[in-house]
Amino acid sequence: MLGRHPKRASAGAPAGDRLVFHVDMDAFFASVEIMCRPKLRGKPVIVCGKPTMRSVAAAVSYEARKYGIRSGMPVVEAFRRCPHLVAVEGNPGQYIYVSLELLRIYKEFSTIVEPYSIDEAFIEMTGTSCTWENCDDVARSLKARVRERFDLTCSVGVGPNKLVSKMCSGLEKPDGLSIVYPGEFALTFGARPVTDLWGVGDKTGIALSLMGVSTIGELAEFPVAMLRRRFGIMGEILHMMAVGRDDTPVTAYYEGMPVASMGHEHTLPADTWDIMEAERVLLRLTDQVARRMRKKGYLGDVITLSLRFSDFDRVVRQRKIKFYTDEERVIYRTGRELLHECWRPGQAIRLVGISCSGLTRVPETCQVDLFVQKEEDSHRKLLAALDAIRDKFGEHAITRGRLVSTEERLWAASRRVSEPRFLRMGVGEGQRPSVVAGWHDAAPQLDTVPLPPGLSSSPFDMLRHQDLEDSRR
Repeated sequence: MLGRHPKRASAGAPAGDRLVFHVDMDAFFASVEIMCRPKLRGKPVIVCGKPTMRSVAAAVSYEARKYGIRSGMPVVEAFRRCPHLVAVEGNPGQYIYVSLELLRIYKEFSTIVEPYSIDEAFIEMTGTSCTWENCDDVARSLKARVRERFDLTCSVGVGPNKLVSKMCSGLEKPDGLSIVYPGEFALTFGARPVTDLWGVGDKTGIALSLMGVSTIGELAEFPVAMLRRRFGIMGEILHMMAVGRDDTPVTAYYEGMPVASMGHEHTLPADTWDIMEAERVLLRLTDQVARRMRKKGYLGDVITLSLRFSDFDRVVRQRKIKFYTDEERVIYRTGRELLHECWRPGQAIRLVGISCSGLTRVPETCQVDLFVQKEEDSHRKLLAALDAIRDKFGEHAITRGRLVSTEERLWAASRRVSEPRFLRMGVGEGQRPSVVAGWHDAAPQLDTVPLPPGLSSSPFDMLRHQDLEDSRR
């Protein structure tokens, strides 16, 4: 393949010296389900939770998009638009497995791979045998490798930095390949609306339109001083993006990514007007968040509550506390205060979310509440014991009495990586998965393997573990 040890491109390297790929899998969740159930090929498919009135579409096949169905749309609305739609309950473990195997393919082309999400990744090609002269052939080789392994399609964007390659990958979906050579950004994107810029949403687009800016080209020519006056430091960043400049380096998976926040949110099985029920959900979520923080070794001092009401209006409130913490009782107490402040009597709640930010590593110097240090020490011993029990016997082995009920558990399922059985049989390596053409349900056809103890679900951690396993072979 290509050189496996590219030199690291510095963030300040000239644009022409860098070469970055962005790989975006096409309708990833839906495509994986179709891969496991070939009879669904050509049919409108959505991936959701349990196909109920409360579920929303997490992924939509391109056949379903022809009916105006989009990700995030309620399932009931999707069926209203397409009565013969096929709804498939998602299998996260299966998607994680395929995602990790895809990242293994990317590592054949360069060691500097940054997983951006479960279905996207940046690949730093600078310093490999891939050049601007042969990048088209290399990108097609990568796409062919993905199709050979999984019979899945991906769209690849090639550019001189992460911004340009990310925007390129969306130009010719699905199964597309777009290349923007150095100096051609304005020619390719200048006439496009400003909302096509990566990270620029509708609100920023409206604010720019009020200033007479509607296209990326107009934004590039707009005075930076006026942008800075209106948007602050973000104004300068907008101008840099409009001219196609991005000095952000591709962060290799083995270096890890800084964690900005940790949080969980949950859509209730039914809208609730009962604040006590909302508090119980909040308590479950804070317990999950605090456990994640302790497991990853983080403390935080900014608590953020997120609520979505039955009319889909979303409210987000945050509060900075006086000391760093990783305990659910502190996060819950602050979150509960925010919940009561945001509560709207007579209006039902649909979703509850809680997160902790302002994170710092545990060994680092941070302010603690010295007045409760003695109580903290005894409580931390209790938390350590609870964490040890859950690590050994599972998340549901022990819980708070207030959370015990006959209702469906809101806890996430045990993390397992699921490998489609036909891949274990060797089908897919250069062959069509016709052997599974008679499958109607993928669930019984999966081999599930628990993740190693102590391994997080972060793709960075998983890839480092993958490297360790490869080195032992």
